[in-house]
Amino acid sequence: MRKKFIAATLCYVKNKGKTLMLFRNKRKNDIHEGKYNGLGGKMESGETPLECVKREVFEESGLKIKNPPLKGLLIFPDFDGKNDWMVFVFVAKKISGKLRKCSEGDLTWVKDNKLLSLNLWEGDKVFLKYLDKKGFFSGVFYYRNKKLISHKMEYRD
Repeated sequence: MRKKFIAATLCYVKNKGKTLMLFRNKRKNDIHEGKYNGLGGKMESGETPLECVKREVFEESGLKIKNPPLKGLLIFPDFDGKNDWMVFVFVAKKISGKLRKCSEGDLTWVKDNKLLSLNLWEGDKVFLKYLDKKGFFSGVFYYRNKKLISHKMEYRD
C-alpha cells in the first residue's frame, strides 16, 4: 500500500511570556494522547497553510490570529505507522477573541521558560528553541513506537 503525505499546520500562540498549549486528553485513539502540543491540524483540500493555521487555531481555541509568520517546516516519515506528515510551523503573537474549551484537550497558558518541562514529543524539544529566533528552520524526525529514533535539523537566519 502506498503511503499518503499528509500536510498539516502547527501553531504556537504566544502572549506576555506565555505559550498556549493543548494537553491532548479528550479524544479516543489520539496518537498525541497525554502530550502537550501547539494548536493545528490537517490542511483541507485547496487550503493554504496560512488559511489552515488560522482555521485550526480558531476551531481549537476560539482565538483569531493575524499574520503569523511561518517559522519552520517539519517532516515526520511514517509518524503514525501509515503516513508521512509535513507540518508547517507558525508562531502567532497578534491574537484576538476569547479563549474557549477545546474538544481535543485542555488549553493552558504555559510560561515560556517552562515549556521544555512539559510532556512533549521528544522532537518538539529540539525545534521549540528556534521559535523565537528570526530565521527559518526545517527538520526531519523519525519516530518508531512513539519514540524518537533520529532527526536532522537545519536553521537559517
